[in-house]
Amino acid sequence: MKELLERYGELLLEVDSWFGDCVRRHGDRIACSRGCSACCRGLFDITILDALYLRSGIDALPEAIQHTLRLKAADRLASLTSCNPAFVEPWILNRIPEDQWEELMPEADETPCLLLADDGSCLVYGRRPMTCRLNGIPLFDTSGEAIMDEWCTLNFRGVDAALPEDIRHPFLDLFAQELLLFRELTRRLLGEAVNELDTFIPAAVLLDADMISAFKPSLIFGTHPKKKL
Repeated sequence: MKELLERYGELLLEVDSWFGDCVRRHGDRIACSRGCSACCRGLFDITILDALYLRSGIDALPEAIQHTLRLKAADRLASLTSCNPAFVEPWILNRIPEDQWEELMPEADETPCLLLADDGSCLVYGRRPMTCRLNGIPLFDTSGEAIMDEWCTLNFRGVDAALPEDIRHPFLDLFAQELLLFRELTRRLLGEAVNELDTFIPAAVLLDADMISAFKPSLIFGTHPKKKL
């Protein structure tokens, strides 16, 4: 398990390197910087791979901070379960119909991420999920394909973001590598590889590999089919 998370960490560093290059080339067009938390609001789905990588960062925090995070996470998860009784331990989103996810993470939710420190910085910045690292600036594959057609309105104002080819990156290849790691992780945890297993950051605070492994795939997914290659 540890080696899988380390390999995933290397993949995340590639994303950080790309982001850093974009800032060096177009810093006057990019408002994102460490400590900016304007987009760290509400809930969004992350993979179990992200959740376990994030949990490894949480485990390295001082015990007092961990205790506070666990209390906050338990409270947030209780409110989500109240909203949808099917969302229970191990807090896997895929066990409920996808059309019910929006109710759990409405766009209007401005609740700050529980991993934000008082100064707006992330308590586990080096272990933050892939989505957090990709959010903010335009995502274009080297092929020219738009991976994400929305980004922070503070960035690339009044500019056709499709034009600067030097912000492109082989994202499709990167995501393919991520999927391979994810499938290997789920194979080890569940006994079979799947393509999707998602949760929220509050769940990552309490979730661990043993908790996932204790559940059979049929219990995690309920009656909803697993997606395989």
